[in-house]
Amino acid sequence: MAAELGPCPPRFVELKKEIAGSYPDFEARVTKAWGEILQELEKVTKEIASKGSQNVPEVNFSELGNLSPERVEEIKRKGSVVIRDVVDDAEAKEWQAWLREYVTKNPDIEGFPDHDKQFFQLYWTKSQVRARAHPNVLETTKWLNQMYHVKSGENVENVDLTTPLNYADRFRIRHPGMQWDAHPPHVDGGSIERWEDQVFRNCFADILSGNWREHDPYDLRNRINARSSLYKRPNQSTVFRTYQGWLALSETAPKEGTLQVFPNVLLSNAYIVLRPFFTPKEGKSAESFAPEDWQFDISNPDFPGIYSLGQAFTGPRPNTNSHPHLRLDETMVSVPKVYPGDMVFWHCDVVHAVEKQHAGKEDSTVMYIPAVPYTPANAAYVERQRESFLKGLSPPDFPVTKGEGHCVGVGREDDIENPVAKRAMGFTIQVA
Repeated sequence: MAAELGPCPPRFVELKKEIAGSYPDFEARVTKAWGEILQELEKVTKEIASKGSQNVPEVNFSELGNLSPERVEEIKRKGSVVIRDVVDDAEAKEWQAWLREYVTKNPDIEGFPDHDKQFFQLYWTKSQVRARAHPNVLETTKWLNQMYHVKSGENVENVDLTTPLNYADRFRIRHPGMQWDAHPPHVDGGSIERWEDQVFRNCFADILSGNWREHDPYDLRNRINARSSLYKRPNQSTVFRTYQGWLALSETAPKEGTLQVFPNVLLSNAYIVLRPFFTPKEGKSAESFAPEDWQFDISNPDFPGIYSLGQAFTGPRPNTNSHPHLRLDETMVSVPKVYPGDMVFWHCDVVHAVEKQHAGKEDSTVMYIPAVPYTPANAAYVERQRESFLKGLSPPDFPVTKGEGHCVGVGREDDIENPVAKRAMGFTIQVA
């Protein structure tokens, strides 16, 4: 089912020139920054590799309101977190049982691989609808949303970080033993748009100005209006998600098909955003961390890790060739072992992947549930998504399928019981 990936078009040379002309002393400033970033990566990647899964913070749901500022800063710096006991084990296991029953009773559902479906194009099972509506899940995403702020201190109208919204996504029931190549290291939430859309580009203005250490991945100012889907590619989120995430419905440990992350969001952002503007000097290795081995170069259209996909683009998909200084073969760390009812979250810019191997003995089952705040654009999407739900159709960001309205065990509006959950799904709240 993989579409063929192509090169960046020649017109992207002009995009590089436009960016270079938008910032004072661009070449000198980013060249200095590039050298600093390489030296920082040489040090930090070794630290990440040595710590493995210990890089990823772990907290309990009951602690969220009482974490020290230092602990919160650690989570923000790493860009990922495991939150324990969000949902009671028994309830999570029941949801897993319902998912198994759903895929058994509805054999015509869509998923891949075709011969042994494990990743399902399903959004409205009773398990998913109830999980998204669970008070603790909504409280968790609300807490994550509030890690964001406006760096300048100015007021941003019509944005409410304390009002969580639902973004319906899919689930997987991954079986042991099968090689899984569908999710290599990548960043979601926008491809070439990070550079091409001026508002999205402004999210990285400090990096492009050479002040990369001042970059704040949690600054809301431009995030809320950034256009992450200029080319309308299916599976490309048009919604601002503060964190992507999933809810575990089974035990899953490292080497059992779990999530992997690069746990330093500021550094990976700085490197990925500036990577298109540099090439190794003649005779020098692309793996060199020495700043003097690199040169500023905007003569080619390549944005490493970005690929054409028909009329649209996909990526960033960093790998050991396109982004050797991330040392991804050593620094993509697996998250710690999770249990039913635990949740895992990663910042929307974090490089992440799914382990290729599942060497465990049981299925690894997760439901994808991100953290989404109230913004005008997000709320407008949720309105459209609500209509898809009521009709049993795929949500607006996802490929059209035959739908789930006919399925046995599909979720209904009455599975969403509390007012916060109803509002999160775009339903009007009746005030007594």
